[in-house]
Amino acid sequence: MVNRVRRVARVVGERDADGRPLWRQRDFGCFWLAQTLSVLGDSFSLIALPLLVLQATGSVARMGLLTGVGGAAMVVAAVFAGVVVDRVDRRRLLIACDLVRMVLYGLVPVVWLVGPQLWLLYVVLPLCEGVGMLFAVGYVTVVRGLVGTGRLTEANGRLNATAAAAGVLGPLGAGLVAAWTGPANAVAVDAASYAVSAGCLFLVRVGERAGDEHAARGRGLWRDLRTGIDHLVRQPVLRSLTGLLAVFSFLSLGITDLVIYHLKHDLGHDDGTVGTVLAVGAVGTITGALLVAGLRRRLGFGPTWIGSTALCGLAFAGLGWVRPVPAVAVLTAVYLGCAGMAGTCSMSLRQEITPEPLLGRVTSAHWTLQYSVAPVGAAVLTWAAEQYGTARVAAVAGACCALTGLAGLGTPIRGAGRAPASGQPFTPV
Repeated sequence: MVNRVRRVARVVGERDADGRPLWRQRDFGCFWLAQTLSVLGDSFSLIALPLLVLQATGSVARMGLLTGVGGAAMVVAAVFAGVVVDRVDRRRLLIACDLVRMVLYGLVPVVWLVGPQLWLLYVVLPLCEGVGMLFAVGYVTVVRGLVGTGRLTEANGRLNATAAAAGVLGPLGAGLVAAWTGPANAVAVDAASYAVSAGCLFLVRVGERAGDEHAARGRGLWRDLRTGIDHLVRQPVLRSLTGLLAVFSFLSLGITDLVIYHLKHDLGHDDGTVGTVLAVGAVGTITGALLVAGLRRRLGFGPTWIGSTALCGLAFAGLGWVRPVPAVAVLTAVYLGCAGMAGTCSMSLRQEITPEPLLGRVTSAHWTLQYSVAPVGAAVLTWAAEQYGTARVAAVAGACCALTGLAGLGTPIRGAGRAPASGQPFTPV
């Protein structure tokens, strides 16, 4: 076991010392392409599924209910995802997740040929969100194995930037496809993207990992689940971060439904406009992802995360009040850009300071706690918007999001250090 750990540590050290641009590293490049294609498809469903519900019911509350059901499935899957990821071959798991989602999303346009079947969406989306959580936890662990610890923020920033670029094309394409041929056909594009993503992952070689994944099989499920939570509780920065993100997620999970409802119901625009606004918003994500590594080096983790989270809230607060479509697009871009920066910082921090054998379980525990009440928040947010109007609800929820970010000033997050240089350990506080 000791020799094995040393061998893996040597491989990770070589990855840290590799000075080639990330796009020239074959395995990371294939993984990068697979993730971009997966996000491209996701962005189609992000628009198409709420449009299918709105088309059939005209209700933003029903849209929020679908989002909440999907979020609840994601939380349930997150409880067990880390244990699964730390016990199985992670590359094969990612491929299997892509293929399962390809089949499930492919059912929607086929069934819609007969006629709208809303019940199918309440079956398919939760299953896909659960499988997606397995993919997301596995994805986080694989990145560290591909690039080492010294380039994690850079790698995550690049992944998020190209994912956001796909997000520009995705909502725009989904809006156009939905306007021309119906939202169900936009879901078909999502299904096809997973097939191509799985093919790319077949080409990725993931190095052997240090750890206790074989020993874990004999320790019991409950002990494995507690391991990730115990690590979060003992680490002051991660503990504070998880608590604040749980509040932020409760307030903001339903924001996409709110933007769609505001554009279509309040302002009277079509599906194409919805896609265009969210595509412009994704440009903000690209900008944030490209800037985050440099900002974190200059400012440190704490100021970067606190500032970007607070700005998210301010942008959210203004979304329901503005009426010109360009203004909605700009605020959406600010929100998504700052959310992307905060998310990249948060994920990179967990990858840097968590022991590799625990990374799946810690990531799973973090996301379980972060999203545990978010589905309820999405349902409440959209119900309130239907009852009291998007302007008032967005203002209240956005202000609370901003205060959540600023609350980080009173926690160990404020003093969190800068990103590590290549090969150097990270000091969280």
